[in-house]
Parts: sequence; structure tokens; C-alpha cells
Amino acid sequence: MTALCSQGNERMDKIIIEGSQRLKGELEISGAKNAVLPVMAAMILTAGLNKITGVPRVRDVTTMLHLLNDLGGRTEEFEEDRISLDTTDINNYEAPYDLVSTMRASCLVLGPLLARLGKAKVSLPGGCAIGARPLDLHIRGLEAMGAEIKLEKGYIYGSVERLQGTRYYFDTVSVTGTANLMMAATLAEGETVLENVAKEPEVVFLADVLNKCGAKIEGQGTDIMVIQGVSALKPIECRIFPDRIETGTYMIASAITGGDVNIINCIPSQVETLTLKLRQAGVIVEEAATSIRVIGDGPFNGVNLKTQPHPGFATDLQAQFMALMTLARGQSIILETVFENRFMHAAELNRMGANITVQGHTAVVSGVKRLSGAPLMATDLRASASLVLAALAAEGESIISRVYHIDRGYFGMEKKLSRLGAKIRRKK
Repeated sequence: MTALCSQGNERMDKIIIEGSQRLKGELEISGAKNAVLPVMAAMILTAGLNKITGVPRVRDVTTMLHLLNDLGGRTEEFEEDRISLDTTDINNYEAPYDLVSTMRASCLVLGPLLARLGKAKVSLPGGCAIGARPLDLHIRGLEAMGAEIKLEKGYIYGSVERLQGTRYYFDTVSVTGTANLMMAATLAEGETVLENVAKEPEVVFLADVLNKCGAKIEGQGTDIMVIQGVSALKPIECRIFPDRIETGTYMIASAITGGDVNIINCIPSQVETLTLKLRQAGVIVEEAATSIRVIGDGPFNGVNLKTQPHPGFATDLQAQFMALMTLARGQSIILETVFENRFMHAAELNRMGANITVQGHTAVVSGVKRLSGAPLMATDLRASASLVLAALAAEGESIISRVYHIDRGYFGMEKKLSRLGAKIRRKK
């Protein structure tokens, strides 16, 4: 198995960008990080050889693979875009801090561990610093299914003889909460009804994959999911669909540089909300069955937006869109409703000459004629992407530090942008 790189070394890496280069050409989208991580966690529910293709080789995937091996799984293959993992001997129920602290999605092993082993000891997760994102929705749901949960010294301890079906309402729509409880319910005794669930494509995909393994899940993609518990699941075999957030990021990259980029291996219907906003701004977007061409032809206009759970505007594209709006004509108002601390990139954009005022959950962006290159500091995964986009369009050189955030979610970003004409390189 590919070794996990030293995070200490990666924290020192920088990305250097010489801006004002028009992007042009064709770019292929990798598999969806936010789809593969819950599917990997679902492997815990099975006993046998699981096979996944279309896997993006990003840091979070490597971390999750290490975690599954730590739990007793055995990696048979991790080459190119394929993972094969034997889960027959999973018997360890502890997800330790040194792995979980680097990745929010590691909390997804909590439900599967309780469902399979009846025990779980999972460190409170880390990941991006974009808000509290508490796990109380997960914990209350598992308690409703009969689990005894306690928090002690930074760990979640859970135990149960066998999870029981229940009816549970999410006070707030939660993607990871929905996935966690859905996975747990597949092996619970009886029927579980989950209300006000997340409808993101990644959640629907997870439900469909589990059904192919013998689960009985109905209602995915709607507000209410019904799960009939079964005694066992067959191993997983699936292919991960293209990453909609990566798709959106490169759509905005083409727009902000006045580029002409054809993005292939994507699902246009999954980025419809972004497409509408780009067209409102005056960007040309041409859609085909599995590709999107984006042309940044001339100046664009300010557009207001509000982030919302799917099918609304994705919070994971808010920072990138804000970078675009810094160069738009007029004023844009961006309302963030999903995470309470997701405007940390605004201060860095202002250091490049942007004019952004943040008050609470609202950012007011007054467009400027140009951005200037500057030393920049990434604070989270999507903020990192927004700084890269701004640097591509800025005059002069930008140096972005703490780029390990980018490695968590974007596969080969520098290489993909370089092939489109960007002057971008990594300094170790």
C-alpha cells in the first residue's frame, strides 16, 4: 500500500503562481472525494473483499484507508484509481486520534463499528476549521437506536448489543449524520425511519451502493429514508462518480481567468445551480452529456447567492465563487447558511486587493478592477481552492502556504492547471 506522507513535511509545502494567464484546453475530473469516503466507511459493514474504482488519490482517501487497516482490514490493492480491501478480519473498534484528527469524514466509522462490532471508540474528528460541526446529531440518533454513548477525554465511546430500528428526525440537515445513521441502520433489528435527511448525490450514491450489497433502503433523494435492517451485507463493488465540487472549482477557474476550458468526465446536472449563477454573471457555459465548456468572455457582473443543502448552492463552492465575484462589476451579497465560520478566505482575498466586508453570515463583495499577487495562507480545503483561483487571475506572483489542505481534496491540481496554461508550481 502507498505510504502515508509525512504531514509535517506537507505542511511546509507552498504553491507559487504567476497570475494573469488565460486557461485554455481540456481537463478531466477525478472521482468524488465526498462519495468515496462514506463508501469506504461502509466497508466495515461487510466481511470479504471490497473493490472500488474511480478513486481519487487524495490525502483523505489515504487516511481513511490507513484507518480501515488499523481496524483490521487488509489492503489488497491501491493502484491508480482502484482500491481492494478485505474486511473479513475487522475486529478493532478504536479509531485513534492520530488518524481521525486530520479528517472530518473519519466520524463516519462510528455507526458501522457499532453495527458490526457492537462497540466503538472514535476520537473526535478534525479536518477543516470551518465551524463547530458538532456530532450531536449522530450521537442522538445512535442513542435512539439503543446505543449507549459517552464522551470522555476527546473520544466517543459507544456500545450496544444490537442496534434497534427507530424513528429519528434531524433538526438540521446533515450529510455525514444521514450517512452515519443510514449505515448503522442497515444491520439494525427492525425498521428505521430517518426524517429531514440530506439529499446530496453522495448520500443517494451510498444508499444505492448499500442496496446492491443487500441492504433495504428506500427514499434516498427525498426528505424521508426508510431502512429495513438485515443480518449481513455482501462486499462492495462499485465505481465512484465524478467530483461535482472539483467540476465547479475548475468551471470557476476558467471563468475568472477569461479562459476557455472543456471539462470532461463530469455530471452537468450536479452543478446546475452553479451553472445558473455563472450565466447570470455573464459567463458562457455550454453543457453536453458528460462535459461542460466554460468561456470567460469579457467582464462579468456581480451575482448574489445563498448557500443551502442540496439542491441549493453548495457551501463547498462558496469560497471559489467569492473569488470570482471580487472581479465582477458591481456588488455581490453572499449568505452562508450551512457553516458558521466559512468566510476565513475573505481576509486573504482582501490582502490581494479585493473589497469584501463580512458581518456574521453575510459577505458583501464590491468588485475591483484587478487583484495583485501576495503571500497567502490557506485555512481549509475550499478556501485553499479559492486562493488558487484568485492567484490565477491576479497580477504578479502569489505564494500560498499550508497547501496540505488542497491535497486533502484535489488530485493533481497543479498538474491539471499547468496543462491548461497556468504558471503554477509546488515548492517543497
